[in-house]
Amino acid sequence: MSDPVASLRFMTSSGPAVLTEGLRRRFGDADAVAGVDLEVRAGEVFGFLGPNGAGKTTMVRMLCTLLVPTGGRAEVAGHDIVRDPRAVRMAIGVALQAAGLDPLQSGRELLELQAALYRVPRPRERAAELLTLVGLTEAADRRVRTYSGGMKRRLDLATALVHTPQVLFLDEPTTGLDPASRMTIWDEVRRINAEGTTIFLTTQYLEEADQLCGRLAIIDRGTIVAQGTPDGLKREMGADVVTVGLGRAGTKGALRAAVEQLPGVDHVVDTEAGIAIYVTNGAQAVPAVVRALDEAGVDVGAVSISRPTLDDVFLEATGRNLEGAAAGQKAVA
Repeated sequence: MSDPVASLRFMTSSGPAVLTEGLRRRFGDADAVAGVDLEVRAGEVFGFLGPNGAGKTTMVRMLCTLLVPTGGRAEVAGHDIVRDPRAVRMAIGVALQAAGLDPLQSGRELLELQAALYRVPRPRERAAELLTLVGLTEAADRRVRTYSGGMKRRLDLATALVHTPQVLFLDEPTTGLDPASRMTIWDEVRRINAEGTTIFLTTQYLEEADQLCGRLAIIDRGTIVAQGTPDGLKREMGADVVTVGLGRAGTKGALRAAVEQLPGVDHVVDTEAGIAIYVTNGAQAVPAVVRALDEAGVDVGAVSISRPTLDDVFLEATGRNLEGAAAGQKAVA
């Protein structure tokens, strides 16, 4: 007799791995997710980038059938998240921000239990495979309460993979980890994806999105403000970014007025410390910018030049920097 759970587990879809149309979730009078349209291709690592409170976790919880949408629709692995939540759950793996691990079990016991619950054949062998995959073989028989933060994240990742899901949702998997642990998680994500699993990754770390994601969407206040490949989004910003700091007596308005009409200036955006000037050729633009500011008598601070980053993309789309930018960049230094 066939196993209906196993049958669901190995269903496949020729369409997108994740598809949303006008997906919305409202809490009281506020939209946490405000009509999002997304299409995640099968087999890719798709990044969902945004600051805390932007709607990332709410989006993931809806796609994982933990929250019912207020409006719109979504499919995961070809299954409607409202009409067929059981099929969605059998097709996905989920590692949320807070790892739900029993501290009294060993890593091996936890994985064997998960495998048995999913009716995975030979649960002991599957648990051993996963412990090897995430580098926890030596700690397999220790209680989870003795694990470090990075070890718990890796174990949580293993539990999400126990039934070989088609789509893996990772909700800020490296938040709070030290640089070495973060790199280890990145390696695991790459390896899992190379085996064919689609990965939907939420993060507030720019370097993480840049390193791992083939495509990404930036969400701010529940709305998608930019989508594309990391390189494509950066190319759209122009060739270079000239950053001008604000002096004690200067104003951002005076800085903008002095440089906005200069040749080669694409556009100018306010930053926390001054302005960012997007130009076609930074080497040529810097002398002209300095000269224009001097002639206008504007009090300025430091002037620097750089290539566009995902933080520049976020700044352009939202008018502010991404909160996790500095932490993410520091983590991979």
